[in-house]
Amino acid sequence: MPELPEVETIARGVDERLRGDRIETTWFSEKPEPFKSPPQLMAKELAGRSIDRVHRVGKHIVFDLGDLQWIVHLGMTGRLLVADPRTAIPPHTHAILHLASGRELRFVDARRFGRMALETTRFAGTGQEPLKISKDEFAALFRPRKTSIKAALLNQKLLHGVGNIYADESLFRAGIRPRRMARHLKRAEFDRLHSSLQSVLKKAISLGGSSVSDYVDSAGVEGFFQLEHRVYLRTGQPCLVCGTPIRRIVVGGRGTHYCPHCQR
Repeated sequence: MPELPEVETIARGVDERLRGDRIETTWFSEKPEPFKSPPQLMAKELAGRSIDRVHRVGKHIVFDLGDLQWIVHLGMTGRLLVADPRTAIPPHTHAILHLASGRELRFVDARRFGRMALETTRFAGTGQEPLKISKDEFAALFRPRKTSIKAALLNQKLLHGVGNIYADESLFRAGIRPRRMARHLKRAEFDRLHSSLQSVLKKAISLGGSSVSDYVDSAGVEGFFQLEHRVYLRTGQPCLVCGTPIRRIVVGGRGTHYCPHCQR
């Protein structure tokens, strides 16, 4: 599933290409799963709207369209592509916005876990923003949690946007084992995790995200942060710091990777 860096990369790319463009007509597929708002309503409301801004909120891509917002969640395999209309339409395309510039914006999702919806109020997401939360707020948010720190990081009601890749990579860089109970961490450990999380997310954004499955940006280009992974999907390989084989366990139902020597 695309996480914060991937969604941020896509949102920035779409904003750069389409800000100020106008939606002329739309097409939506007959598959019901991708639509939180009825496709007939979206077709009616989106037509004629100018794209004021495209930005990220958590794992959602938000289109500001005057007094309306169009919200896109990519789900597991969703792609949002700015395309020339002469290029072939990929299989599993569920929405096409035809723009005044002559370009198209296409939503493609093979597994149909992505969602599209209209909002008439400002969409704020479900949790706090990882790139803006302060160290004090971060520690206060996680200190009361009676769950593992890995599970707490994945809780979108606490922080929105952090997923499996960046939780594992941040915990490694902070030297914290994923099964440690959040409420047992010391303040210095919370501070290290806060710093490592923000550093990892910013570095991943600068490299266009991690392409470990279906992810590409709005131009169809893969990211490069997977080349910087130190534990994620490196089961059995030597730790890049100490040489100890990376282990994989399951925490909160999610595959979790860590170094048993570097993380305490």
